[in-house]
Amino acid sequence: MSIKMRIHSFPPVIDDHARVLVSGTAPSVKSLEFGQFYGHPNNYFWRIIYRLFGNSEGGMQPDPAYEDRVAFLQRHRLALWDVIASCERPGSLDANIRSEVPNDIPGLLEKYPGIVCLAFNGSKAYDTFCKHYRHHEAVRGRTLLKLPSSSPIPTRAMRTLEDRVGAWRIVVPYATNR
Repeated sequence: MSIKMRIHSFPPVIDDHARVLVSGTAPSVKSLEFGQFYGHPNNYFWRIIYRLFGNSEGGMQPDPAYEDRVAFLQRHRLALWDVIASCERPGSLDANIRSEVPNDIPGLLEKYPGIVCLAFNGSKAYDTFCKHYRHHEAVRGRTLLKLPSSSPIPTRAMRTLEDRVGAWRIVVPYATNR
């Protein structure tokens, strides 16, 4: 008999200055263990963000403390919230997600009208969002970006961290334009 484990997402990391909402599917086992978005040390997410928005005085490496990484993210007008509020998933693979319940992203967008872009961390996040909310009124007029996953697992198109940084560069103008 297999045990089905229901996992739950974290509350959103967002403030009134946010312009881009970055959404993954659901927290990995390590993220849940650490209580942090993108908590697995091998995940490229934080390295991507620091390469895109860091400076040449050593600001290209993620801060060791999670609170400092979150502050860096928010200084650059980025927010985080997973598409899925809860689901059944053994392990961390998106392919194993079952019985998903979406987060109320339209409600979040109504509360934070400054969000102009939704950047999806991987195809599963994008596809799940579209399944539930693609034609929702709160989404109209906002840009939806399907980005390659920040997972370090190589794909045919995304082999390295630098490949992903190049693909994610499209987010920068949405976060920096006032």
